[in-house]
Amino acid sequence: MLKRFMLLAVVVAFVVTSGVFAGAQQTAAHPRAKAGANAEGQAQTDAKAQSEAKAKAVAKVKQIYGFDCAMCHGATGDGKTDVAKDMHLTLADWTDPKSLADKTDDELTALIRKGNDKMPPEDKSRATDDEVKGLIAYIRGFSKGQPAAPAAAPAAAPAADAATPPPSN
Repeated sequence: MLKRFMLLAVVVAFVVTSGVFAGAQQTAAHPRAKAGANAEGQAQTDAKAQSEAKAKAVAKVKQIYGFDCAMCHGATGDGKTDVAKDMHLTLADWTDPKSLADKTDDELTALIRKGNDKMPPEDKSRATDDEVKGLIAYIRGFSKGQPAAPAAAPAAAPAADAATPPPSN
């Protein structure tokens, strides 16, 4: 009988100890799981903040373009506006992918900052360097999805000499 009692005591002790040990593991694992969830939540918050910041930057660039560029270059960048006509300006059509293909971003930045002929310079008080970079990306985006202008048609072949008979098959 003593053996049974001892065996029962060992089994009970084992079960109790296992339960306590398992509970301790869950308690220890819980903060890690919570920390992981917090990190995930923080990552989502950071991504949302970055997305909102990007949206604000794009909106600001569009505003700058609308105030400072669109009156001459047009809302779509085609350069066909009444102001351009009245000032006798022939502006590049930015909807054509070839129009800015030979210009680097640095060249466009310098052109925007310094101005050109009748185009006034864009002062740093009106647009930061990052906004000018965004403006260049926005302008380059006018030609996205537009087919490239067709290449010049090849020169017509010289007319066949009337004295030369057509080739026979």
